[in-house]
Amino acid sequence: MFILGIILALYGIIVFWITLTKPEKIWNMGKIQAFIKILGDFGTRLFFILFGCAALVLGIWLMIKYWPAA
Repeated sequence: MFILGIILALYGIIVFWITLTKPEKIWNMGKIQAFIKILGDFGTRLFFILFGCAALVLGIWLMIKYWPAA
């Protein structure tokens, strides 16, 4: 579970980076463009920020809960 926490925390950070920088190759993918058509640009960015925040919080919680004992 500790490893899952690390993976989720890294995933959350990557989602924040993608949302804030909006790299053209990633932002023009079909799935993200579908989100933009449904939610609009601001709604899509808000969705990804909330999703990244949830992954980051869950990852940090898992790392704290299952920290390997010394």
